[in-house]
Formats: sequence, structure tokens, C-alpha cells
Amino acid sequence: MSEAVIWIDGQWKTKETAAVSVYDHGVLYGDGVFEGMRIYGGRVFRLGDHLTRLLESAHTLMLAIPYSRADIEAMLAQALARWKQPDGYIRLVVTRGPGTLGLDPNKSPRATVFCILDNIQLYPAEMYEKGIPIITASTRRTPRSSAEARVKSLNYLNNILAKIEAQRAGVLEALMLNTEGLVAECTADNIFIVKNGVLKTPAAVHGALEGITRKTVLEVATEQGIGWHETAMALFDVYTADEAFMTGSGAELMPIIEVDGRVIGNGKPGPLTKRLWDGFKRKTLD
Repeated sequence: MSEAVIWIDGQWKTKETAAVSVYDHGVLYGDGVFEGMRIYGGRVFRLGDHLTRLLESAHTLMLAIPYSRADIEAMLAQALARWKQPDGYIRLVVTRGPGTLGLDPNKSPRATVFCILDNIQLYPAEMYEKGIPIITASTRRTPRSSAEARVKSLNYLNNILAKIEAQRAGVLEALMLNTEGLVAECTADNIFIVKNGVLKTPAAVHGALEGITRKTVLEVATEQGIGWHETAMALFDVYTADEAFMTGSGAELMPIIEVDGRVIGNGKPGPLTKRLWDGFKRKTLD
């Protein structure tokens, strides 16, 4: 197994030598953005989509990245050559950079950019065949009036608190609602349901991040002739769904078989879930 490949502002590092300043506003205040990307067959999956989201997130936060898109692509190509494995995971991070102990972002003259290539396994392999139970967290998704959900920022405190709730309840994941009580997403993944053969997922306006895997699954659904909607979704819709699953770059596509003690469908991964999973895997080989 390869050692992690780490790049920080133009320098290649190891786990032992990699470091950022304790004055970095990403560390002090969670001020920054990131992307989590999968490597399949020696290529970054949907790299263009990930970089577009990174740049748009940074632009929204008025965070100037000191490298061009072409510079980042060239760095990633070098990182892949050093990685020497067909599959893996990339975490690309942009922070506000070192500054003062105050909040003022103008006191951080240059952003910090770093990239990590390593392995990732969020769930045991057998769970993809059996599915998982989840709960609904009491912690709500940060409202759009406070933070735009489409910005993939470093500030994950609400998600972490919801994850803690899941762990204390003896499950691996939690569903998060927005402040209006509508379903937004899971702690680190988008959620889908299937009802009467139609695929549904919360729209971004309700607090869902526009995930890259989410987008890919919707493409697969279109190609397979499966109807789908981005919509408002209540817990009732989830509880009474025929199938449910969550998606993310790390988790890929994970079936959900129970929510808050309510069995979803027949308590097993459903046929559309399996079709979409197979279609997604084929996309990773394109």
C-alpha cells in the first residue's frame, strides 16, 4: 500500500512533515473550502465538476486561490504519478491562510492550499450489500440565511454534532433536517428515496449540497429512463419510501434500510438502488 501523498503550497510532504500554521484561519475559524474526490483506474472521477465547485465555493467566500485551475490540475497529475495506485481518495483544501488572532480575513494575505492522496473506507464492504439503519438528528442543517449549503466549506460543526448523535444511538449515520423541518441531507452525504418507481432527492434550496455523486446518480437515472425529481421532502416521505440510499464521494452509494426505527420497503436494498449502483460503478470506469 502506498504512503500518503501530500502537497502543501508547492512542496511535497509526508505525514510526519506536513503542517500548516497554527495562525491559519482554516484552523482557527474553519475559514476555507475543500473537495473530496475519488480516484478510479488512475484517474480523478469528475475532476472538472469538483474543481468548478471548489472555485465557485471560494468565489462565494471571497477567498482568492493563489493558483490557477491549470496549476491545480498539473499538481494533481503529479500527485497521481506519485500515488502509483489505481484507486484512492483526494482531499483538496483551500484555507484563508495565516493571519492574526482576529476574525478579519484581510489580515490573511495569502490562502493556504494543500492536497492529500490516501486511502479511504467509510463503511465495511458487507454494508453495501445489506444496507444500514440511520436516525434523524436533532441538530439542524445550518440555514441558508447563515451559510449557503452549496459552499463546501471547512465549517462542519453541525454535521459533526449530528454524527455524534448517530454514534450515541448506535448507528453510523444521521439524517439532518433544515430549520423548517424538511429533509436536507445526511451528515456527509446526499439522500435519495424511491417511491412508486420515481427517484426523489432534496433540492439545494432546502439545504442539500449539490454533490458530485448525487449529480452522477441523476445522470444514470436519466440514461436508464428512471423518473426523478429534486423536491421538498418531509420525514413522512422518507419513512414511507419504497427504497432509500445516500450518496457521496467517500461513501459512493449506500443503501438505507431503516430510519428512526421505521423499516424502509422490505428492509433490504431495493431494485432501483441496485440498478443505480451498477450504473454509477460503470460511470467510474468510463
